[in-house]
Amino acid sequence: MTLFEDDISIELTADESTAGKRLDAFIAAGTSFSRSAAQRLIESGDALLNGREAAAKTKVRPGDTVSITPPPPAITDIVPQDIPIDIVYQDEDIAVINKPKGMVVHPAAGNPDGTLVNAIMYHIKDLSGIGGEVRPGIVHRIDRMTSGLLVIAKNDEAHAFLSDKLKTHEVSRIYYALCEGNFREDSGTVDAPIARHRTDRKRMAVDSAGRSAVTHWQVLERFGDVTFLKVELETGRTHQIRVHMSYIKHPIIGDEVYGRAKNKLGIVGQALHAGELRLTHPRTGEEMVFTAPLPEEFAAALDKLRKTAMPRF
Repeated sequence: MTLFEDDISIELTADESTAGKRLDAFIAAGTSFSRSAAQRLIESGDALLNGREAAAKTKVRPGDTVSITPPPPAITDIVPQDIPIDIVYQDEDIAVINKPKGMVVHPAAGNPDGTLVNAIMYHIKDLSGIGGEVRPGIVHRIDRMTSGLLVIAKNDEAHAFLSDKLKTHEVSRIYYALCEGNFREDSGTVDAPIARHRTDRKRMAVDSAGRSAVTHWQVLERFGDVTFLKVELETGRTHQIRVHMSYIKHPIIGDEVYGRAKNKLGIVGQALHAGELRLTHPRTGEEMVFTAPLPEEFAAALDKLRKTAMPRF
């Protein structure tokens, strides 16, 4: 086995002596990562076998190459910050936040503070510890330039319950999007696996070797070269809606990563809003529905489209 390591990547090559090991055990043996940390790298797509995602239990063979892109070092000195946030709902177990566009969910390289985590640590005193020091209470995320609802866990029991419901697709997340082009059908489903892009590690892509990803969409209004969609996630992969809409040639307006940044509506960042969240309360078992109105920029763009184009339903 050979090891090449620099600031951004690690490469391991299997030989006869390591052949037959599980992928997670192989990574743990050849790096400073524990086996559980190796499993997290595999699960997140940060550890690839021969350039593709694979299961932790996959056995390596002589000549196999494992490439690892370690996440940035954890930021542990996180301080509460008095940043205004919209707390839609709160009780002893959960809080539902309407995150503004432009806010990062948790600290990371390049965003050490000013995040949603910094804000909720100030406004909400009890948070679950399952997410660790960097992600207290964070059950799921939405992108920095996506606005809308996400649920926060205030204790470990609630966190474990909600995480399990997300894995079994029992938490419903509905988004609203403005997309390029005119959809021919009134509704549809994109069922295409997603993995980290093979050459650009900051992006995701549809890849046959990726994890299952299913997105349901429904046309709400058509404006010629722009369509207003309601989108529901069945799975929750990184950048899923953005990748899927780009894949079917209807990228989200303003998405500079998967589409075009410049647009006639003047929208900066993707026109994507998590507008509805349905979940089962972890303590009471009650079915709960939360909604958040379209943010001002999104609503203004939609109003402009309605005034300047004859919508077709």
